[in-house]
Amino acid sequence: MTSRRDFLKRSVAVGVGGVVSGCCAPAPSDATRRGAKDLIPIVDTHQHMWDLGKFELPWTKDEKPLARNFLMSDYLEASSGLNIVKTVYMEVDVTPSQQVKEAEHVIEMCRRDDNPMSGAVISGRPSSDGFRDYITAFKDIPEIKGVRRILQAGETPPGHCLGEKFIESVRLVGELGMSFDLCMRHGEIADAAKLADACPETRLVLDHCGNAEVHSSDRSKWRSDISALAEKKNVVCKISGFVATAKKGEWTTADLAPVIRHCYESFGPDRVVFGSDWPVCNLSASYKSWVGALKEVMKGESEERRRKLFHDNAIRVYRLG
Repeated sequence: MTSRRDFLKRSVAVGVGGVVSGCCAPAPSDATRRGAKDLIPIVDTHQHMWDLGKFELPWTKDEKPLARNFLMSDYLEASSGLNIVKTVYMEVDVTPSQQVKEAEHVIEMCRRDDNPMSGAVISGRPSSDGFRDYITAFKDIPEIKGVRRILQAGETPPGHCLGEKFIESVRLVGELGMSFDLCMRHGEIADAAKLADACPETRLVLDHCGNAEVHSSDRSKWRSDISALAEKKNVVCKISGFVATAKKGEWTTADLAPVIRHCYESFGPDRVVFGSDWPVCNLSASYKSWVGALKEVMKGESEERRRKLFHDNAIRVYRLG
C-alpha cells in the first residue's frame, strides 16, 4: 500500500489525479520539487467532507450550493499544490442518530494511507444525558482529537453552553485529553469566556474568528469580546471560515485583514491555527483564494511565526504528532 509519506509528497506536486485512483502519478519536475520545498507545510484544522448518500445533513437544504457530495477527492483537488500535509476532519452536523456512524467513518479515513486526514473532531451533544457514555467510548481511539457542538444554529438559544450539564460535559472532554471546538454567533463570544473559566483544564478552540462579519460597519463589540476571550489561556483561535460571511466576488484581502490581525494580535503567535472550512468557504471563496488572502495578510510576519499559524500550533493543539 502507498505510504502516507509517499502520498503526501505526490499530492504536493501534482494534486489529486493519480493518487486517489491508485494510478501512478507523473514524476514532478525539478522546478516543481523546488517550489514544493519552499512552501510552508500546512495543517488544515477544519476540513469538512460529506457523502449525502451516506449521511443526512438537514442544514444543507438551506444552502443549495452545498447540497451535494464533497468527497476526499474533491478536497485534494481544491487544495492541490498548497503543501497540505495533514488535516483534521471537522464534524458536519449530521442528524444526531448518525453521530456514531460519522465518527466510525472518519476514524477509518484517518487510518488509511491515501489521504492526509490525521485526526477528527466529532459531533456531540454535551447537554444530553447520554453524552458521557458516548464520548467515553472514544477515549482510547487516538484519531479522535475533540468534540464540537454547533451553537449558532437557530434553535440553539444564547447561553446554551453555560448550562450545568454542558459545562460538566466539556470538563469531561478535557479529562479525556480532548479539546472542544466552539462554533458560535459573534454576539455570544462572551459566553465562550465564561465557559473557559468554568472549564480551565479543557482546551477550547474558537472557530472562524468568532464568526466575525466581513462587511460589518461596527465590530467594536466583537473586538472587545475577542480581546477578553484571548485572556483565557486555555482558548485557541482558529483563523478560518469567516470569509463565508462575505458575498462571493465582493470581498478583498483588505476586507479580511482587520479580523485576521485582531485575532492574531489578541491571541498571539502561539494560540492561533489555520483552518480552511472547505467546502463551506466555497460560498464566498475558493480554497486557494482564502489561503492566498491569509498569506498576504501574514506576509510581514517572520517565517517562524507563519509556520506556527499554518503548521506547528495545529500539531500541538490537536496532538497530531
